[in-house]
Amino acid sequence: MSLTLAVLPLLVSAVVAASLPFDARRDSLAFPPTHGTNFNTHDPTIIKAGGLYYSYGVGEHILIYEAPSLDGPWVQVGTVLDEKSEIDKGDSESPWAPSILYSEGVYYCYYSVSNSGVRNSAIGVATSITPQGGLWRDHGKIIESGKGKGTDTSPDGNPYLTFGSFWTSIWQIPLDERLVLANYSSTSEARHLVAEPHSSHPHPIEGPFIYFRAPWYYLWFSHGKCCHFDPDSLPPSGDEYSIRVGRSKSPRGPFVDRSGRGLGEGGGGLVYGSNRDVYAPGGQGVLQDGDTDILYYHYRLSLFPAAIWPDMELS
Repeated sequence: MSLTLAVLPLLVSAVVAASLPFDARRDSLAFPPTHGTNFNTHDPTIIKAGGLYYSYGVGEHILIYEAPSLDGPWVQVGTVLDEKSEIDKGDSESPWAPSILYSEGVYYCYYSVSNSGVRNSAIGVATSITPQGGLWRDHGKIIESGKGKGTDTSPDGNPYLTFGSFWTSIWQIPLDERLVLANYSSTSEARHLVAEPHSSHPHPIEGPFIYFRAPWYYLWFSHGKCCHFDPDSLPPSGDEYSIRVGRSKSPRGPFVDRSGRGLGEGGGGLVYGSNRDVYAPGGQGVLQDGDTDILYYHYRLSLFPAAIWPDMELS
């Protein structure tokens, strides 16, 4: 299975899509058309450095791609890790859900090691002075359990690691000033930002990404079934991956959706879901490129109504 990268001007997609019911996903007018790129990836994270774009995705040792524009051409320029992760858990050869951050001359790549369907996971971090491969140092484990995605240094200067446990939705903890260790002394400092309040309901919520656009912090996350689809037995419409969002005046929450419902109470406004030849979009992030905010994500190519999705792309 592969995924395709796609990009959307954020403000357009948020305004158009968020007001529509999810069942309209098969209507070609339900969401803005995606803008696909020329390579396949999973759980992308993108940064711009020195006039070039770098994408990091799931693959052996975390794959790094470089391009002169978001349209490509994308060329692999190495990997984050030279060998498997120092963390002795899960799939340490091909860590999941990388998240890239640049701060004071250093690039930080946060990642998770896990296996599907287990609760024995960990989040680690590697650092480098260049976004390309070859000079990364693996620092190993920050915290055990969870699927990491979002790390940010807020305008008040405090760093936070926001991660999706899948099993209990989205959590957040403080990091130390070096950004490579957790910095909390009690469970009261761990915030439960997104939750499914009904114990009988599934909790497929993960992939958080916090983006600051004054005066709001926007918490983006993926909701639904991500992978391993059987074309002959698809999940009910709306249960596949989709992109949701809420906002807050504080990076610590509480976050609410456009209707005012708290994300900790099952809220989360739909921004982008399956439509046209796009199925199960998610693994999202936001890139500020000049004056434009760009929502990027992976999705599975689809052919409606035949229900055949041969691969997945980054958008």
